[in-house]
Amino acid sequence: MDHVARGKLRIYLGSAPGVGTTHNALAEARSRAERGTDVVVAAAHTHRRARTSALLEGLERVPPLPSGSVDTAAVIARAPGTALVDDLARANPPGSPNATRWQDVEELLEAGVDVLSTVGIHHLESLNDVVHQITGVRPRQTVPDHVVRRAAEVELVDVTPQELRRRMARGDIHPAESVDAALADYYREGNLAALRELALLWTADRVEESLARYRGEHEIRRTWEARERVVVALTGGPEGETLIRRAARVAARSRGGHPQPSHLLAVHVVPPNGMAQAPTDDLLRQRRLLVELGGTYHQVVGNDVPTGLLEFARGVQATQIVLGSSRRRTWQYVFGPGVGAIVARDSGDIDVHIVTHERVGSGRWPLPPPGRGL
Repeated sequence: MDHVARGKLRIYLGSAPGVGTTHNALAEARSRAERGTDVVVAAAHTHRRARTSALLEGLERVPPLPSGSVDTAAVIARAPGTALVDDLARANPPGSPNATRWQDVEELLEAGVDVLSTVGIHHLESLNDVVHQITGVRPRQTVPDHVVRRAAEVELVDVTPQELRRRMARGDIHPAESVDAALADYYREGNLAALRELALLWTADRVEESLARYRGEHEIRRTWEARERVVVALTGGPEGETLIRRAARVAARSRGGHPQPSHLLAVHVVPPNGMAQAPTDDLLRQRRLLVELGGTYHQVVGNDVPTGLLEFARGVQATQIVLGSSRRRTWQYVFGPGVGAIVARDSGDIDVHIVTHERVGSGRWPLPPPGRGL
């Protein structure tokens, strides 16, 4: 019998409940299907949120077992290229083939199926006590850290505490009757800020593990100096590949010519209403380039691009930021400085590199809010 190559796992890691991990996983599933990948949905928990539920339309679904757990045997028999299995931490009902959802995912990966899945930072086993101290709630369902660390890709899905509280107040996360209690308890701004920092630090620590693995695989014995971490800002526009390559060179130069691709992090700040949009072809190509260079991709949701970018950079302890020169036309500066100028002004001890590219001054549409356009 021929050996089957293990499938690749892509995980959307949420900084708090309600940030949009399921939404992002479904958007990726649709994007892959549109590019010709054979995709099935084995489990998706939309919580009856309209925008998330709409992403299920047109995707093939593999019905669950009568118990409600994932029918792994049916998925393996169907042999898709990618299966979406939401909520890695979920416990399966008694009598299911596996006790937990993450074990279902392991079974699919061993059968050679690529998997898209989701997990919240509060469900990681090693952080159980910390989350309890922060929120007063001890998560009952956890995932062993090694399951998430073994994933081929982990994408942090992050939202500012203020935006998440606004979603809660609108009834986008919990039923209207429980909103006030949630805002006063678990979704207090301090709790959300602490969980967000925890997620950023855990992700940064995973980057350190990738670096150690890279050194081992390439038999690098020389001690590298104090670590540098380079964050490159992506807009989704065509200039992104230029910026990624420049950022990779900056990272390499920072090490005296010794490349450390795992210290390259790309971040794309999107407005809340932009989450429903599928990634652009440019952004998909840029994500593939990042993988080739050993970097990681992160998406942050926020209305204020400079703030979102700087908060992310500080959260992962970045030492340098690379972003493109403004695409705004000269007359648009009457609305205030661009993102590059604001980031450079407010970056503190983080070095900022503003890179010229062929799209400079070509204009952006729609026009960004005053003072907030790249």
